[in-house]
Amino acid sequence: MGDRMLIVMKEQLEALNAVSINFGQGGMTIVNFILAFVMFGVALGIKPQTFKDVFKNPKSVIVGIILQWVGLPAVTFAIALALSPWITPMIALGMILVASCPGGNISNFISSLSKGNIELSISMTAVTTAFAPLVTPFNFFLWGSLYSQIIAIRSNIPTLVIPFFPMLEQIFLLLGVPIILGMLCAKYCPGITKKISKPTQYLSILLFLAMVVVSFSQNWKLFIENLHFICIIVLIHNGAALATGYFGGMLTKLPIKDRRSLTVEVGIQNSGLGLVLLFNPSIFPPEIWHGHYGGMLILTAWWGIWHIISGLTVSYLFRRTPLNA
Repeated sequence: MGDRMLIVMKEQLEALNAVSINFGQGGMTIVNFILAFVMFGVALGIKPQTFKDVFKNPKSVIVGIILQWVGLPAVTFAIALALSPWITPMIALGMILVASCPGGNISNFISSLSKGNIELSISMTAVTTAFAPLVTPFNFFLWGSLYSQIIAIRSNIPTLVIPFFPMLEQIFLLLGVPIILGMLCAKYCPGITKKISKPTQYLSILLFLAMVVVSFSQNWKLFIENLHFICIIVLIHNGAALATGYFGGMLTKLPIKDRRSLTVEVGIQNSGLGLVLLFNPSIFPPEIWHGHYGGMLILTAWWGIWHIISGLTVSYLFRRTPLNA
């Protein structure tokens, strides 16, 4: 892109920060229910045996978790700094928030389509989801605060305050209960779990898409006008996430099936969690954030749509490539 295009891009992204969404108390109850439903659906696939299986192939799981919890946030931080002359701080924080979330709820399905190691995929999803109430707020606070401080020094702007304890408290409430209920259902009601697991997964995707459409309906024109800029940023970020998983597995000499699963697990993030956190006034108080963080909202929302497309594309490419290639 030329210099003029890059200048226009940053100006347009600045305009996105004015996007503000206020659901009201009733609307937030629905949004929180959608997140709880999504996490309950993910937890249906988490059984005590899943955690035991981690120890059968510990190297691949440990490598995957390190890539998910450390590698992706660090790579995202580096990309955000590299792009800082052309993107806004809110776009960068949106990238960091997405990278701080656990693996997406369709990653196991995509891993299966990719002819990857489905047991590894399930184990990673189980571990990252179970520990998300701790890891997500910690990573967002750590990398977001560091980015904010560096940009504040570079650009002579105030340092943003990243909410750690409010986020920790809310994530425990929003994630902890549905995850526990889902795991209990999987353990004690296997018959019911088998019947509702797939429909729950598909319904979760539809509910997320509906939430995105309803959320931005009042700002749809602004969303569409700037979608191409958001697409470029998310394409770069998601491509880096997929590459982090694949080449991380390659450098640690994991089997090809494991590399495929790591590619999917690291490349597909539960951005729906990030979006619901942004909607929550207890975490991002309106008097501080509203009217300033629209870029975070839109980037996180588009991530949730794009990673489905990229995941299906990657699975198609993997299926066409022999495992011994």
